[in-house]
Amino acid sequence: MIMKKTIITSLFLLLLMPAVIGADSTDPEKMKANIDELAEYFEAKGYAFNDILKDSRFKLIENITGKFTRAVEIKIESFEDYQGVIRYDRKIEKMEEFLVKYAPELDFAEEKYGIPKHVIAGIIGIESEFGRYKGSYNPFNAYVSMYAEGYRSDWSKAQLEELLIFAKKNDLDIMAMESSYAGAMSYAQFIPYSLNRWFVGKDLYFMPNNIASVANYLAHFYKITGSMEKAVMRYNPSTMYTKVVLELAEEARKIEETD
Repeated sequence: MIMKKTIITSLFLLLLMPAVIGADSTDPEKMKANIDELAEYFEAKGYAFNDILKDSRFKLIENITGKFTRAVEIKIESFEDYQGVIRYDRKIEKMEEFLVKYAPELDFAEEKYGIPKHVIAGIIGIESEFGRYKGSYNPFNAYVSMYAEGYRSDWSKAQLEELLIFAKKNDLDIMAMESSYAGAMSYAQFIPYSLNRWFVGKDLYFMPNNIASVANYLAHFYKITGSMEKAVMRYNPSTMYTKVVLELAEEARKIEETD
């Protein structure tokens, strides 16, 4: 069945936000001025922001604006094509191993948060292929780069503050953290705002923490919406994303029934 064009990336939520991209978004002088402005703001709030900027690991992500704008150009016509792009069949192949390995944690999360374990598995499968992917960027570098280029400045600044809060609260080396180029972290791919509200535990790449966190997030929005489908939609407001998560969850249920 042919469906309405939709963005296939998990960055759909970010791409819905308004962006003002100037022609000089990568102008060195303007970028430096933006970073200085950012440093002044966070230094005034008590963060040792300039010290982080001096860290040898700090590096601007070149043309991060282009990464987002290229992502928004990726469109798809059918759900079957969407499944192909995200390698849906491979996720089904890996599902049984995940269900067996983390059976106690999935059962516990389902009981504690009231979220079906198969939906939890579906989210983690789509977001990181059950822990295979965690990102090759640093979130501090990502958000500073966005602000430097003037790309979603207010949003990136707010996420940067949430990141600083999370790192301080959990005594983490902010420059050792890993993310996507959009600053999403953990196997659940949480942005800093979500980390501070729904992530359970300290270790972002300890799978039991991710299982509990996805359940915690979905439980929050299930309570608000009264619908599992709508709760998944809050995770990523894409109809295709929601459909593929729920179909993968159904595949997980079938796998357990046949065991």
